[in-house]
Amino acid sequence: MARTSLQCRECKKEYSTAFKYICDECFGPLDVKYNFPAITKNTFTNRDHTYWRYFELLPIEDKSNIVSIGAGMTPLIKADNLGKKLGLNNLYIKNDSVNPTFSFKDRPAGVAISKAKEFGLSAVGCASTGNLASATAAHAAKAGLPCHVFAPSNIEMAKIAQALSYGANYIAVDGTYDDANRIAAQIGDSKGIGVVNINMRSHYVEGSKTLAYEVAEQLDWQVPDQLIVPVGSGAMLNAICKGFEELQQVSLLNNVANMHMIAAQPHGCAPIVDAFKKNSKEVIPVENPDTIAKSLAIGDPGDGRYVLKRLKQYNGFAEECNNQEILDAILLLAKTEGIFTEPAGGVSVAVLQKMVEQGKIDKNDSVVCYVTGNGLKATEAIMQVLQKPKIMKADVSLISAVVN
Repeated sequence: MARTSLQCRECKKEYSTAFKYICDECFGPLDVKYNFPAITKNTFTNRDHTYWRYFELLPIEDKSNIVSIGAGMTPLIKADNLGKKLGLNNLYIKNDSVNPTFSFKDRPAGVAISKAKEFGLSAVGCASTGNLASATAAHAAKAGLPCHVFAPSNIEMAKIAQALSYGANYIAVDGTYDDANRIAAQIGDSKGIGVVNINMRSHYVEGSKTLAYEVAEQLDWQVPDQLIVPVGSGAMLNAICKGFEELQQVSLLNNVANMHMIAAQPHGCAPIVDAFKKNSKEVIPVENPDTIAKSLAIGDPGDGRYVLKRLKQYNGFAEECNNQEILDAILLLAKTEGIFTEPAGGVSVAVLQKMVEQGKIDKNDSVVCYVTGNGLKATEAIMQVLQKPKIMKADVSLISAVVN
């Protein structure tokens, strides 16, 4: 019996695994469904410190198709200093800024490109706000596959330089992420290119659920009380929920129903937060996103309504924060825990702070805050609030006067 199949998220129709992502019957998204083998906590011991340690729970049938650059098993930091500032006793930061291309996107990109290899596709690509461009291009380079990146022209220079360095064919679209996404979808379908976050999406999102597996294993198979997740398309939050549910399905966890999911979005591109606060099931797209958190500037989130369902399912909340709050949170995290994040991570920390202030998180709750990208990828935003270093003559007495 095949290890995986595809199942429609809406009408539940099943298909055999194929290069396919939309249901023929109702046009709903297809999710990977598993026939899991027997698994114990010992299954994963003494394995590679990458997310491929969870091979049995991932959608690659043959290990020879795995394309790995060593991503995953990133640190879960007990953030005592930040916790003290915020009044939390059990705060953890899941620091995905230390992945090989410096963001969590190495997880979904790696799984999607491994699956593209398994499908025998001749080229891959992505629509991106920056981080996915780098992750896809790096994995494509490792796999020896041509890579086509479609991204809005206004993303951070460091992210453009990174993707170009891996040899991608980089198309800078004069428009928003949603424009780049639409063009990538049409070209992917017409040319048979495996666009990781569009026509490979069913398999792509499976990489993000490893953020749940690792946190569970790093907490000695305990379920956190509160999880703060930065939200752009919403795919990661949905995948993290799926990850915890699958661990319960294979009897590695219990009490998954007791966790609370918190969706964090930046003001200027917070359509899911808007819908949540209006108690609406409809996510109204933001036509022109305006935020320094460019990696979350997805005006029409593909998984938006599924995030709303997850928040309801897990008694969660959705909250936004403005540019100043994001910058303050980046500095707060850096100065307390020595972790330098891009604005998306600042969104998580800023929303965490708001949740504590609003009394939505108890001081003794076990809290996991996801930090998904590295600050060196987006220095433009933070430079505007940092003091410029003063150049001084190489004179000991002069310099000694300013060192207290």
